Amino acid sequence: MSKPKKIGWLIHLGLGLMLTLSETPLHAEALNPADTAWILTSTGLVLFMTVPGLALLYGGLVRTKNVLSVLIQCFAATSLVSVLWFLGGYSLSLSEGNTAQAFIGGTQRLFLMGLNANSMTGHLPEAVFCLYHMTFAIFAPALMIGGIVERMKFSALLLFVGSWALLVYAPVCHWIWGGGWLAQMGALDFAGGIVVHTTGGIGTLVAATLLGARKSFPHGMTPPHNLTLTATGAGILWVGWHGFSAGSALMANGAAGMAMLNTHMAATMGALTWLFIEWIQFGKPTLLGVVTGLIAGLGVVSPAAGFIGPTGALFMGFLAGVICFYAIQWIKGIFKIDDALDVFGVHGMGGIIGSLMTAPLSLEVFGGTGLPTGLSGLQQFGIQALAVLSALLWSGAVSYVTLKLIDKSIGLRVDSDDEREGLDLSLHNSKGYHF
Repeated sequence: MSKPKKIGWLIHLGLGLMLTLSETPLHAEALNPADTAWILTSTGLVLFMTVPGLALLYGGLVRTKNVLSVLIQCFAATSLVSVLWFLGGYSLSLSEGNTAQAFIGGTQRLFLMGLNANSMTGHLPEAVFCLYHMTFAIFAPALMIGGIVERMKFSALLLFVGSWALLVYAPVCHWIWGGGWLAQMGALDFAGGIVVHTTGGIGTLVAATLLGARKSFPHGMTPPHNLTLTATGAGILWVGWHGFSAGSALMANGAAGMAMLNTHMAATMGALTWLFIEWIQFGKPTLLGVVTGLIAGLGVVSPAAGFIGPTGALFMGFLAGVICFYAIQWIKGIFKIDDALDVFGVHGMGGIIGSLMTAPLSLEVFGGTGLPTGLSGLQQFGIQALAVLSALLWSGAVSYVTLKLIDKSIGLRVDSDDEREGLDLSLHNSKGYHF
């Protein structure tokens, strides 16, 4: 190597080293590797809840002739909402909305423009923050599949899920987690009791009502075709839910540990409460009862997981087991609404109960961390009630209008012959089992 080339190479190397040394400390100070690793793990756990967790849970609960239709719906909803999150969902939910900040996010992250490996949100890479919240946006509309199984057109389902994700989930998410008007008032929702469960629950109830009951409802209904699948899916939800709750701390610290502990305690108490109610009322405990109580406990603790103590979590799980058990009976028995897999009775009611009980059970006298808003328990309860009511009204109204428009354009429900044959063959040309 000639002397001029050698000198030039050394200068180039020195400049590169200087730039590296000057930039590295800035990134090291801004990014927290432990927190980043935990949120990456939590992201995988929450996505695992939807596919395969929710898909298997729901798939086992329907009849043999419809099992594949449920699996396809869960996978398709996951894919659709992911693309919509890229196109505009993330920007509308969690970016700065400027003059409209109180109600909706801005447009600076449409198509994820400007987001790269160096973008930061607090102490986390923005890519990790974006992906973590994407899994919440996926899970909320995927929940609603459980209320409309065995009778809704696949095309109508996709239109509804896509519209709902942008018109309901995005604004409500922004109101609470994006610095919107409810966040400014001090509404608390640690891991989705309002944003996910309340909105998804009422959307399901509206959809089930407008669709009408299945032809065999209620007297000709058959038991779930494969409770082994359902139990497998429920087990995945139980484990994956810790990504929901403990991940929502956005840090690998004691708050995340408490949220995980509270989540587990609420789930176990929900399962035991449901088991004993069944045992007393019907003479025998069932696997389906334990699974349903477990999920009710998971849903009820979501809004409060990071604010309460283990005693509050146990009490929440007990409330979920009792109230959700009877809510299902009322919805199907008294109101005759075919919420097929009890989405509103379990998730909707659980989210509402948990969101309201967050106020008193977060107080130190009940073992909580104390209200982070600095408000009194009564003041906080009023704000929680307003947040729940706002989510119910917005999701219910938008869901109703959206479904009515879809019904007038392409129709919501499959015809009687397709429903009788089963959606696996009539819509997807497949069978779940070949005996």
